[in-house]
Amino acid sequence: MADTQREISVSEFFAKNRHLLGFDNPRKALLTTIKEAVDNSLDACEEAGILPEILVEIDQLEEDRFRVAIEDNGPGIVKAQIPNIFGKLLYGSKFHSRRQSRGQQGIGISAAGLYGQMTCGKGPRIWSKTERGKMHQFEMQMDLTKNKALITKDEEHKDWHRKQGTRFEIDIEATYQRGLRSVDDYIKQTAVSNPHALIRFRAPGMTEEHIYERAVTEVPDLAEEIKPHPYGVELGELMKMLRNTNSRWLSSFLQEEFCRVGPKVAKDIIKAANLGERSYPSRIAREEANNLYRAIQKSKISAPPTTCLSPIGEERITEGLMKECDADFYAVSTRPPSVYRGNPFQIEVGIAWGKPGGDQLEVDEKGRIEKKKKKRTTDTEDLLGNADDTVRILRFANRVPLLFQQAGCGFTKAVMQTSWKNYGLSQSKSSLPIGSAVIFIHMASVWVPFTSEAKEAIAQYPEILKEVKLALQEVGRKLGVHIRRGKKVSSEFQKRSYIEKYLPHVGIGLQEILGLSMEDREEVVEALRDTMETTRKI
Repeated sequence: MADTQREISVSEFFAKNRHLLGFDNPRKALLTTIKEAVDNSLDACEEAGILPEILVEIDQLEEDRFRVAIEDNGPGIVKAQIPNIFGKLLYGSKFHSRRQSRGQQGIGISAAGLYGQMTCGKGPRIWSKTERGKMHQFEMQMDLTKNKALITKDEEHKDWHRKQGTRFEIDIEATYQRGLRSVDDYIKQTAVSNPHALIRFRAPGMTEEHIYERAVTEVPDLAEEIKPHPYGVELGELMKMLRNTNSRWLSSFLQEEFCRVGPKVAKDIIKAANLGERSYPSRIAREEANNLYRAIQKSKISAPPTTCLSPIGEERITEGLMKECDADFYAVSTRPPSVYRGNPFQIEVGIAWGKPGGDQLEVDEKGRIEKKKKKRTTDTEDLLGNADDTVRILRFANRVPLLFQQAGCGFTKAVMQTSWKNYGLSQSKSSLPIGSAVIFIHMASVWVPFTSEAKEAIAQYPEILKEVKLALQEVGRKLGVHIRRGKKVSSEFQKRSYIEKYLPHVGIGLQEILGLSMEDREEVVEALRDTMETTRKI
Protein backbone atom coordinates (compact mmCIF):
# COMPACT_ATOMS: atom_id res chain seq x y z
CA MET A 1 0.00 0.00 0.00
CA ALA A 2 2.85 2.38 0.79
CA ASP A 3 4.29 1.91 -2.71
CA THR A 4 1.07 3.23 -4.30
CA GLN A 5 1.11 6.51 -2.38
CA ARG A 6 2.14 9.56 -4.44
CA GLU A 7 1.61 13.29 -4.59
CA ILE A 8 -1.43 14.50 -6.54
CA SER A 9 -0.90 17.50 -8.83
CA VAL A 10 -3.49 20.26 -8.71
CA SER A 11 -3.80 19.94 -12.50
CA GLU A 12 -4.58 16.23 -12.21
CA PHE A 13 -7.16 16.91 -9.50
CA PHE A 14 -9.09 19.50 -11.51
CA ALA A 15 -8.77 17.48 -14.73
CA LYS A 16 -10.68 14.70 -12.96
CA ASN A 17 -13.02 17.08 -11.09
CA ARG A 18 -13.55 19.78 -13.71
CA HIS A 19 -17.20 20.17 -12.67
CA LEU A 20 -15.92 22.09 -9.64
CA LEU A 21 -14.73 24.84 -11.98
CA GLY A 22 -17.91 25.07 -14.07
CA PHE A 23 -17.04 22.59 -16.84
CA ASP A 24 -19.69 20.01 -15.92
CA ASN A 25 -21.57 20.01 -19.27
CA PRO A 26 -20.76 21.20 -22.83
CA ARG A 27 -23.11 24.21 -22.78
CA LYS A 28 -21.80 25.49 -19.46
CA ALA A 29 -18.19 24.79 -20.48
CA LEU A 30 -18.53 27.20 -23.42
CA LEU A 31 -19.86 29.92 -21.14
CA THR A 32 -17.19 29.36 -18.47
CA THR A 33 -14.38 29.53 -21.03
CA ILE A 34 -15.60 32.86 -22.43
CA LYS A 35 -16.38 34.25 -18.97
CA GLU A 36 -12.88 33.58 -17.61
CA ALA A 37 -11.18 35.13 -20.63
CA VAL A 38 -13.43 38.22 -20.71
CA ASP A 39 -12.93 38.77 -16.96
CA ASN A 40 -9.15 38.72 -17.42
CA SER A 41 -9.38 41.16 -20.35
CA LEU A 42 -11.53 43.63 -18.41
CA ASP A 43 -9.23 43.46 -15.37
CA ALA A 44 -6.10 44.02 -17.48
CA CYS A 45 -7.57 46.99 -19.33
CA GLU A 46 -8.83 48.69 -16.17
CA GLU A 47 -5.55 48.20 -14.31
CA ALA A 48 -3.74 49.86 -17.22
CA GLY A 49 -6.29 52.70 -17.45
CA ILE A 50 -7.47 51.64 -20.92
CA LEU A 51 -11.09 51.73 -22.11
CA PRO A 52 -11.77 48.06 -22.91
CA GLU A 53 -12.49 46.90 -26.45
CA ILE A 54 -13.16 43.16 -26.43
CA LEU A 55 -13.84 40.79 -29.30
CA VAL A 56 -15.58 37.44 -28.61
CA GLU A 57 -15.74 34.94 -31.48
CA ILE A 58 -17.30 31.47 -31.56
CA ASP A 59 -16.77 29.29 -34.66
CA GLN A 60 -18.32 25.84 -35.03
CA LEU A 61 -15.79 23.27 -36.28
CA GLU A 62 -17.89 20.12 -35.91
CA GLU A 63 -21.23 19.23 -34.39
CA ASP A 64 -19.81 19.27 -30.86
CA ARG A 65 -16.52 21.13 -31.41
CA PHE A 66 -16.10 24.89 -31.28
CA ARG A 67 -13.22 27.33 -31.56
CA VAL A 68 -13.41 30.17 -29.04
CA ALA A 69 -11.34 33.36 -29.36
CA ILE A 70 -11.26 36.38 -27.04
CA GLU A 71 -9.18 39.40 -28.01
CA ASP A 72 -8.63 42.67 -26.14
CA ASN A 73 -6.76 45.96 -26.41
CA GLY A 74 -5.15 45.65 -22.96
CA PRO A 75 -1.52 46.26 -22.03
CA GLY A 76 -0.41 42.82 -23.21
CA ILE A 77 1.64 40.22 -21.31
CA VAL A 78 5.42 39.98 -21.16
CA LYS A 79 6.85 36.88 -22.79
CA ALA A 80 8.15 35.23 -19.62
CA GLN A 81 4.72 35.26 -17.95
CA ILE A 82 2.60 33.88 -20.80
CA PRO A 83 3.33 30.14 -20.15
CA ASN A 84 2.64 30.51 -16.41
CA ILE A 85 -0.59 32.50 -16.79
CA PHE A 86 -2.17 30.23 -19.43
CA GLY A 87 -0.54 26.89 -18.64
CA LYS A 88 -0.32 26.65 -14.85
CA LEU A 89 -3.20 26.36 -12.40
CA LEU A 90 -3.23 28.47 -9.22
CA TYR A 91 -0.85 31.05 -10.64
CA GLY A 92 -1.74 34.74 -10.43
CA SER A 93 -1.28 38.05 -8.71
CA LYS A 94 -4.72 38.56 -7.14
CA PHE A 95 -5.08 35.76 -4.58
CA HIS A 96 -3.07 37.55 -1.89
CA SER A 97 -4.10 41.05 -2.97
CA ARG A 98 -6.70 42.81 -0.83
CA ARG A 99 -8.40 44.97 -3.42
CA GLN A 100 -11.39 44.50 -5.66
CA SER A 101 -10.81 42.48 -8.84
CA ARG A 102 -12.76 40.01 -10.95
CA GLY A 103 -10.27 37.17 -10.74
CA GLN A 104 -9.17 35.82 -7.38
CA GLN A 105 -7.81 32.29 -7.57
CA GLY A 106 -5.50 32.32 -10.61
CA ILE A 107 -7.22 29.23 -11.94
CA GLY A 108 -9.89 30.21 -14.48
CA ILE A 109 -8.15 30.81 -17.81
CA SER A 110 -5.65 27.97 -17.33
CA ALA A 111 -8.57 25.65 -16.45
CA ALA A 112 -10.20 26.59 -19.78
CA GLY A 113 -6.99 25.58 -21.55
CA LEU A 114 -6.94 22.35 -19.56
CA TYR A 115 -10.54 21.57 -20.58
CA GLY A 116 -9.71 22.18 -24.25
CA GLN A 117 -6.71 19.87 -24.03
CA MET A 118 -8.77 17.12 -22.35
CA THR A 119 -11.67 17.26 -24.82
CA CYS A 120 -10.00 18.16 -28.14
CA GLY A 121 -6.36 17.23 -27.55
CA LYS A 122 -5.12 20.74 -28.31
CA GLY A 123 -3.92 23.31 -25.81
CA PRO A 124 -4.43 27.08 -25.91
CA ARG A 125 -2.96 29.45 -28.48
CA ILE A 126 -1.96 32.95 -27.36
CA TRP A 127 -0.96 36.11 -29.19
CA SER A 128 0.21 39.00 -27.03
CA LYS A 129 1.96 42.30 -27.59
CA THR A 130 3.02 45.03 -25.19
CA GLU A 131 3.17 48.66 -26.27
CA ARG A 132 6.92 48.71 -26.88
CA GLY A 133 7.57 45.03 -27.48
CA LYS A 134 7.11 42.51 -30.25
CA MET A 135 4.12 40.25 -30.71
CA HIS A 136 4.71 36.81 -29.18
CA GLN A 137 2.78 33.79 -30.43
CA PHE A 138 2.59 30.71 -28.22
CA GLU A 139 1.06 27.26 -28.55
CA MET A 140 1.26 25.01 -25.51
CA GLN A 141 0.18 21.82 -23.79
CA MET A 142 -0.20 21.34 -20.03
CA ASP A 143 1.92 18.80 -18.16
CA LEU A 144 -0.66 17.53 -15.66
CA THR A 145 1.78 15.73 -13.38
CA LYS A 146 3.96 18.82 -12.91
CA ASN A 147 1.30 21.54 -13.36
CA LYS A 148 3.30 23.51 -15.89
CA ALA A 149 3.15 24.45 -19.55
CA LEU A 150 4.98 22.58 -22.33
CA ILE A 151 5.69 25.05 -25.15
CA THR A 152 5.07 23.58 -28.61
CA LYS A 153 5.37 26.85 -30.56
CA ASP A 154 7.15 30.10 -29.68
CA GLU A 155 7.44 32.76 -32.38
CA GLU A 156 8.03 36.51 -32.51
CA HIS A 157 6.53 38.88 -35.05
CA LYS A 158 7.21 42.57 -35.60
CA ASP A 159 3.77 43.50 -36.86
CA TRP A 160 0.29 42.84 -35.49
CA HIS A 161 -3.08 44.40 -36.24
CA ARG A 162 -3.18 45.86 -32.70
CA LYS A 163 -0.80 48.32 -31.09
CA GLN A 164 -1.05 46.23 -27.93
CA GLY A 165 -3.30 43.55 -26.53
CA THR A 166 -3.83 39.81 -26.09
CA ARG A 167 -5.71 37.13 -28.01
CA PHE A 168 -6.62 33.76 -26.44
CA GLU A 169 -7.86 30.92 -28.64
CA ILE A 170 -8.90 27.37 -27.71
CA ASP A 171 -10.76 24.44 -29.31
CA ILE A 172 -13.26 22.84 -26.92
CA GLU A 173 -16.08 20.34 -26.84
CA ALA A 174 -19.19 22.44 -26.32
CA THR A 175 -22.79 23.22 -27.21
CA TYR A 176 -23.98 26.64 -28.30
CA GLN A 177 -27.57 27.65 -27.50
CA ARG A 178 -29.25 30.98 -27.06
CA GLY A 179 -31.60 32.01 -24.27
CA LEU A 180 -31.27 32.32 -20.51
CA ARG A 181 -27.89 31.45 -18.99
CA SER A 182 -26.30 31.36 -22.41
CA VAL A 183 -23.21 33.10 -23.80
CA ASP A 184 -25.49 35.71 -25.38
CA ASP A 185 -27.10 36.36 -21.99
CA TYR A 186 -23.69 36.65 -20.32
CA ILE A 187 -22.42 39.16 -22.90
CA LYS A 188 -25.57 41.27 -22.53
CA GLN A 189 -25.33 41.31 -18.72
CA THR A 190 -21.60 42.11 -18.90
CA ALA A 191 -22.49 45.12 -21.06
CA VAL A 192 -24.96 46.24 -18.37
CA SER A 193 -22.48 46.01 -15.48
CA ASN A 194 -19.55 47.37 -17.52
CA PRO A 195 -21.01 50.32 -19.47
CA HIS A 196 -17.48 51.60 -20.12
CA ALA A 197 -16.62 48.55 -22.27
CA LEU A 198 -17.16 48.08 -25.99
CA ILE A 199 -17.88 44.41 -26.75
CA ARG A 200 -18.05 42.87 -30.22
CA PHE A 201 -19.66 39.45 -30.31
CA ARG A 202 -19.94 36.94 -33.14
CA ALA A 203 -21.43 33.47 -32.82
CA PRO A 204 -22.69 30.69 -35.14
CA GLY A 205 -25.85 31.70 -36.97
CA MET A 206 -25.07 35.43 -36.89
CA THR A 207 -24.83 37.14 -40.26
CA GLU A 208 -22.77 39.94 -38.71
CA GLU A 209 -21.19 40.62 -35.34
CA HIS A 210 -23.28 42.24 -32.61
CA ILE A 211 -21.71 45.37 -31.10
CA TYR A 212 -22.50 46.47 -27.54
CA GLU A 213 -21.49 50.12 -27.54
CA ARG A 214 -20.08 51.73 -24.41
CA ALA A 215 -22.38 54.14 -22.56
CA VAL A 216 -19.61 56.01 -20.69
CA THR A 217 -16.11 57.00 -21.76
CA GLU A 218 -14.33 56.96 -18.41
CA VAL A 219 -12.37 54.05 -16.95
CA PRO A 220 -13.54 53.10 -13.42
CA ASP A 221 -11.30 54.24 -10.58
CA LEU A 222 -8.70 51.61 -9.78
CA ALA A 223 -9.12 50.15 -6.30
CA GLU A 224 -6.21 50.49 -3.87
CA GLU A 225 -4.68 47.56 -2.05
CA ILE A 226 -5.05 47.50 1.74
CA LYS A 227 -3.50 45.49 4.55
CA PRO A 228 -5.54 42.79 6.31
CA HIS A 229 -7.96 43.89 9.01
CA PRO A 230 -7.46 42.30 12.46
CA TYR A 231 -11.06 41.03 12.57
CA GLY A 232 -10.54 39.05 9.35
CA VAL A 233 -7.48 37.07 10.54
CA GLU A 234 -7.93 33.68 12.24
CA LEU A 235 -5.57 32.19 14.81
CA GLY A 236 -3.60 30.05 12.36
CA GLU A 237 -3.08 32.97 9.99
CA LEU A 238 -2.05 35.20 12.90
CA MET A 239 0.60 32.67 14.00
CA LYS A 240 1.93 32.50 10.44
CA MET A 241 2.16 36.30 10.27
CA LEU A 242 4.02 36.40 13.59
CA ARG A 243 6.61 33.92 12.27
CA ASN A 244 7.14 35.70 8.94
CA THR A 245 7.07 39.36 9.96
CA ASN A 246 10.08 41.66 9.68
CA SER A 247 8.87 43.77 12.60
CA ARG A 248 11.13 43.63 15.64
CA TRP A 249 8.57 44.39 18.37
CA LEU A 250 5.00 43.19 18.88
CA SER A 251 3.69 46.76 18.98
CA SER A 252 5.21 47.61 15.59
CA PHE A 253 3.97 44.26 14.21
CA LEU A 254 0.34 45.15 14.93
CA GLN A 255 0.69 48.62 13.41
CA GLU A 256 2.66 47.61 10.31
CA GLU A 257 0.93 44.35 9.35
CA PHE A 258 -2.70 45.43 9.88
CA CYS A 259 -4.85 48.35 8.83
CA ARG A 260 -6.74 50.54 11.32
CA VAL A 261 -4.32 49.72 14.16
CA GLY A 262 -2.60 52.75 15.66
CA PRO A 263 -0.32 53.07 18.71
CA LYS A 264 -3.21 53.35 21.20
CA VAL A 265 -5.15 50.39 19.77
CA ALA A 266 -1.98 48.27 19.65
CA LYS A 267 -1.18 49.13 23.26
CA ASP A 268 -4.70 48.19 24.41
CA ILE A 269 -4.57 44.86 22.54
CA ILE A 270 -1.18 43.92 23.98
CA LYS A 271 -2.30 44.87 27.50
CA ALA A 272 -5.47 42.77 27.19
CA ALA A 273 -3.36 39.80 26.04
CA ASN A 274 -0.97 40.14 29.03
CA LEU A 275 2.02 40.55 26.71
CA GLY A 276 4.78 43.14 26.45
CA GLU A 277 5.09 45.77 23.75
CA ARG A 278 8.75 44.77 23.35
CA SER A 279 7.97 41.07 22.85
CA TYR A 280 9.59 39.43 19.83
CA PRO A 281 6.81 38.38 17.40
CA SER A 282 8.71 35.31 16.15
CA ARG A 283 9.12 33.98 19.74
CA ILE A 284 5.46 34.18 20.72
CA ALA A 285 4.17 30.68 21.57
CA ARG A 286 0.79 29.25 20.65
CA GLU A 287 -0.91 30.07 23.96
CA GLU A 288 0.36 33.65 23.82
CA ALA A 289 -0.79 33.94 20.21
CA ASN A 290 -4.21 32.64 21.24
CA ASN A 291 -4.42 35.30 23.97
CA LEU A 292 -3.44 37.93 21.40
CA TYR A 293 -6.14 36.66 19.03
CA ARG A 294 -8.79 36.80 21.75
CA ALA A 295 -7.72 40.31 22.70
CA ILE A 296 -8.04 41.45 19.08
CA GLN A 297 -11.59 40.09 18.81
CA LYS A 298 -12.64 41.93 21.99
CA SER A 299 -11.03 45.25 21.06
CA LYS A 300 -12.88 48.08 19.31
CA ILE A 301 -11.20 48.60 15.96
CA SER A 302 -12.44 50.86 13.17
CA ALA A 303 -13.79 49.29 9.99
CA PRO A 304 -11.27 48.82 7.17
CA PRO A 305 -10.89 51.59 4.55
CA THR A 306 -13.05 51.39 1.45
CA THR A 307 -10.48 52.70 -1.04
CA CYS A 308 -9.97 49.04 -1.97
CA LEU A 309 -13.45 49.00 -3.56
CA SER A 310 -14.51 50.23 -6.98
CA PRO A 311 -18.34 50.16 -7.14
CA ILE A 312 -20.14 50.67 -10.44
CA GLY A 313 -22.01 53.78 -9.25
CA GLU A 314 -25.68 54.72 -9.45
CA GLU A 315 -25.32 56.76 -12.63
CA ARG A 316 -23.52 53.98 -14.52
CA ILE A 317 -25.94 51.31 -13.32
CA THR A 318 -28.83 53.43 -14.59
CA GLU A 319 -27.09 53.96 -17.93
CA GLY A 320 -26.37 50.24 -18.23
CA LEU A 321 -29.98 49.28 -17.50
CA MET A 322 -31.35 51.91 -19.87
CA LYS A 323 -28.98 50.68 -22.59
CA GLU A 324 -30.23 47.08 -22.42
CA CYS A 325 -33.74 47.37 -20.88
CA ASP A 326 -36.62 49.24 -22.54
CA ALA A 327 -38.47 50.00 -19.30
CA ASP A 328 -40.78 52.73 -17.99
CA PHE A 329 -39.08 53.24 -14.63
CA TYR A 330 -35.55 52.94 -13.24
CA ALA A 331 -34.34 53.25 -9.64
CA VAL A 332 -30.92 52.60 -8.09
CA SER A 333 -29.69 52.42 -4.50
CA THR A 334 -26.12 52.22 -3.21
CA ARG A 335 -25.53 51.15 0.38
CA PRO A 336 -22.67 52.55 2.49
CA PRO A 337 -19.69 50.16 2.68
CA SER A 338 -19.94 47.42 5.31
CA VAL A 339 -17.73 44.58 6.61
CA TYR A 340 -17.90 40.78 6.91
CA ARG A 341 -15.04 38.80 8.46
CA GLY A 342 -12.86 41.90 8.27
CA ASN A 343 -13.44 42.26 4.51
CA PRO A 344 -15.07 45.49 3.27
CA PHE A 345 -17.89 45.20 0.75
CA GLN A 346 -20.54 47.40 -0.82
CA ILE A 347 -23.96 46.52 -2.20
CA GLU A 348 -25.60 48.25 -5.17
CA VAL A 349 -29.16 47.50 -6.29
CA GLY A 350 -31.11 48.74 -9.31
CA ILE A 351 -34.55 47.99 -10.70
CA ALA A 352 -36.11 48.45 -14.15
CA TRP A 353 -39.90 48.14 -14.29
CA GLY A 354 -42.48 48.21 -17.04
CA LYS A 355 -43.53 45.87 -19.81
CA PRO A 356 -41.88 46.73 -23.15
CA GLY A 357 -44.37 47.99 -25.72
CA GLY A 358 -48.06 48.53 -25.02
CA ASP A 359 -49.86 51.74 -24.12
CA GLN A 360 -48.34 54.52 -22.07
CA LEU A 361 -50.25 57.29 -20.31
CA GLU A 362 -48.81 60.80 -20.51
CA VAL A 363 -49.93 64.22 -19.28
CA ASP A 364 -49.87 67.01 -21.87
CA GLU A 365 -49.12 70.72 -21.32
CA LYS A 366 -52.78 71.48 -20.57
CA GLY A 367 -52.95 68.81 -17.87
CA ARG A 368 -54.90 66.40 -20.06
CA ILE A 369 -54.05 62.70 -19.96
CA GLU A 370 -53.33 61.07 -23.30
CA LYS A 371 -52.77 57.42 -24.20
CA LYS A 372 -49.81 56.92 -26.52
CA LYS A 373 -48.45 53.79 -28.12
CA LYS A 374 -45.02 53.10 -26.71
CA LYS A 375 -42.33 52.27 -29.23
CA ARG A 376 -40.66 48.95 -28.59
CA THR A 377 -36.97 48.53 -29.18
CA THR A 378 -35.56 45.27 -30.46
CA ASP A 379 -33.69 42.61 -28.51
CA THR A 380 -35.02 43.50 -25.06
CA GLU A 381 -37.01 40.32 -24.36
CA ASP A 382 -34.09 38.58 -22.68
CA LEU A 383 -33.91 41.09 -19.82
CA LEU A 384 -37.44 42.44 -19.37
CA GLY A 385 -40.07 39.70 -19.24
CA ASN A 386 -43.85 39.61 -19.24
CA ALA A 387 -46.11 40.89 -16.48
CA ASP A 388 -47.19 37.33 -15.56
CA ASP A 389 -43.63 36.02 -15.09
CA THR A 390 -41.40 36.18 -12.04
CA VAL A 391 -39.02 39.13 -11.99
CA ARG A 392 -35.60 38.68 -13.56
CA ILE A 393 -32.68 38.85 -11.11
CA LEU A 394 -29.33 39.98 -12.48
CA ARG A 395 -26.63 38.98 -9.98
CA PHE A 396 -23.11 40.43 -10.15
CA ALA A 397 -19.95 40.08 -8.08
CA ASN A 398 -17.20 42.61 -8.84
CA ARG A 399 -18.97 43.44 -12.13
CA VAL A 400 -19.10 39.77 -13.21
CA PRO A 401 -22.53 38.22 -14.03
CA LEU A 402 -23.54 35.14 -12.03
CA LEU A 403 -25.77 33.01 -14.25
CA PHE A 404 -26.05 29.66 -12.48
CA GLN A 405 -27.10 28.39 -9.03
CA GLN A 406 -29.58 31.22 -8.56
CA ALA A 407 -31.67 29.22 -6.09
CA GLY A 408 -28.71 28.73 -3.75
CA CYS A 409 -27.47 32.34 -3.90
CA GLY A 410 -27.76 34.76 -0.99
CA PHE A 411 -28.98 37.49 -3.36
CA THR A 412 -32.01 35.39 -4.36
CA LYS A 413 -32.81 34.67 -0.72
CA ALA A 414 -32.73 38.40 0.07
CA VAL A 415 -35.15 39.13 -2.81
CA MET A 416 -37.53 36.42 -1.62
CA GLN A 417 -37.44 37.71 1.97
CA THR A 418 -38.38 41.25 0.88
CA SER A 419 -42.11 42.07 1.06
CA TRP A 420 -42.77 43.27 -2.50
CA LYS A 421 -46.53 43.51 -1.96
CA ASN A 422 -45.84 46.73 -0.07
CA TYR A 423 -44.39 48.18 -3.28
CA GLY A 424 -47.14 47.17 -5.72
CA LEU A 425 -45.88 43.79 -6.98
CA SER A 426 -47.62 40.42 -6.58
CA GLN A 427 -45.78 37.88 -4.43
CA SER A 428 -46.57 34.53 -2.87
CA LYS A 429 -45.07 33.55 0.45
CA SER A 430 -41.32 32.75 0.29
CA SER A 431 -41.13 33.19 -3.48
CA LEU A 432 -39.96 35.68 -6.07
CA PRO A 433 -42.32 38.57 -6.93
CA ILE A 434 -44.37 38.61 -10.13
CA GLY A 435 -44.09 41.41 -12.66
CA SER A 436 -42.32 42.79 -15.69
CA ALA A 437 -39.22 43.89 -13.83
CA VAL A 438 -35.46 43.37 -13.68
CA ILE A 439 -33.67 43.51 -10.33
CA PHE A 440 -29.95 44.31 -10.54
CA ILE A 441 -27.79 43.33 -7.51
CA HIS A 442 -24.04 43.96 -7.40
CA MET A 443 -21.52 43.19 -4.66
CA ALA A 444 -18.14 44.91 -4.71
CA SER A 445 -15.65 43.32 -2.31
CA VAL A 446 -11.97 42.50 -1.86
CA TRP A 447 -12.95 38.86 -1.34
CA VAL A 448 -16.30 37.59 -2.60
CA PRO A 449 -17.58 34.57 -0.59
CA PHE A 450 -18.53 32.25 -3.45
CA THR A 451 -20.17 28.93 -2.59
CA SER A 452 -17.84 26.97 -4.93
CA GLU A 453 -14.75 27.27 -7.11
CA ALA A 454 -17.02 27.83 -10.12
CA LYS A 455 -17.93 31.29 -8.69
CA GLU A 456 -21.65 31.03 -9.46
CA ALA A 457 -23.42 31.99 -6.20
CA ILE A 458 -22.82 34.15 -3.13
CA ALA A 459 -22.71 32.60 0.34
CA GLN A 460 -25.50 33.60 2.72
CA TYR A 461 -23.55 35.68 5.24
CA PRO A 462 -25.96 37.55 7.56
CA GLU A 463 -24.07 40.83 7.07
CA ILE A 464 -24.41 40.54 3.28
CA LEU A 465 -28.10 39.56 3.35
CA LYS A 466 -28.87 42.51 5.61
CA GLU A 467 -27.27 45.06 3.27
CA VAL A 468 -28.94 43.56 0.18
CA LYS A 469 -32.39 43.65 1.82
CA LEU A 470 -31.94 47.27 2.91
CA ALA A 471 -31.00 48.28 -0.63
CA LEU A 472 -33.92 46.30 -2.08
CA GLN A 473 -36.32 48.04 0.29
CA GLU A 474 -35.01 51.44 -0.77
CA VAL A 475 -35.53 50.85 -4.51
CA GLY A 476 -38.82 49.14 -3.63
CA ARG A 477 -40.11 52.31 -2.00
CA LYS A 478 -39.22 54.31 -5.11
CA LEU A 479 -40.97 51.74 -7.29
CA GLY A 480 -44.04 51.81 -5.05
CA VAL A 481 -44.35 55.58 -5.43
CA HIS A 482 -44.13 55.24 -9.21
CA ILE A 483 -46.72 52.44 -9.38
CA ARG A 484 -49.18 54.32 -7.16
CA ARG A 485 -48.72 57.43 -9.27
CA GLY A 486 -49.37 55.36 -12.39
CA LYS A 487 -52.54 53.92 -10.91
CA LYS A 488 -53.71 57.43 -10.07
CA VAL A 489 -53.04 58.62 -13.63
CA SER A 490 -54.84 55.57 -14.98
CA SER A 491 -57.84 56.33 -12.77
CA GLU A 492 -57.86 59.92 -13.98
CA PHE A 493 -57.77 58.73 -17.59
CA GLN A 494 -60.71 56.42 -16.94
CA LYS A 495 -62.72 59.27 -15.43
CA ARG A 496 -61.88 61.48 -18.39
CA SER A 497 -62.97 58.75 -20.76
CA TYR A 498 -66.39 58.75 -19.07
CA ILE A 499 -66.68 62.48 -19.77
CA GLU A 500 -65.80 62.00 -23.43
CA LYS A 501 -68.16 59.04 -23.72
CA TYR A 502 -71.33 60.46 -22.18
CA LEU A 503 -71.15 64.24 -22.87
CA PRO A 504 -72.32 63.95 -26.51
CA HIS A 505 -75.41 62.05 -25.35
CA VAL A 506 -76.09 64.70 -22.69
CA GLY A 507 -75.82 67.35 -25.40
CA ILE A 508 -78.38 65.55 -27.57
CA GLY A 509 -80.76 65.29 -24.63
CA LEU A 510 -80.44 68.99 -23.82
CA GLN A 511 -80.98 69.85 -27.48
CA GLU A 512 -84.26 67.91 -27.54
CA ILE A 513 -85.49 69.33 -24.20
CA LEU A 514 -84.50 72.95 -24.74
CA GLY A 515 -84.87 73.05 -28.51
CA LEU A 516 -81.27 74.12 -29.11
CA SER A 517 -79.66 74.50 -32.49
CA MET A 518 -76.61 72.45 -33.48
CA GLU A 519 -74.26 75.37 -32.77
CA ASP A 520 -75.86 76.03 -29.34
CA ARG A 521 -75.61 72.32 -28.51
CA GLU A 522 -71.87 72.30 -29.29
CA GLU A 523 -71.33 75.39 -27.10
CA VAL A 524 -73.23 73.78 -24.21
CA VAL A 525 -71.25 70.54 -24.54
CA GLU A 526 -67.94 72.44 -24.61
CA ALA A 527 -68.97 74.50 -21.54
CA LEU A 528 -69.90 71.29 -19.68
CA ARG A 529 -66.57 69.69 -20.67
CA ASP A 530 -64.57 72.68 -19.36
CA THR A 531 -66.58 72.69 -16.11
CA MET A 532 -66.08 68.96 -15.54
CA GLU A 533 -62.36 69.14 -16.40
CA THR A 534 -61.94 72.00 -13.90
CA THR A 535 -63.82 70.05 -11.24
CA ARG A 536 -61.71 66.92 -11.91
CA LYS A 537 -58.47 68.89 -11.52
CA ILE A 538 -59.64 70.42 -8.25
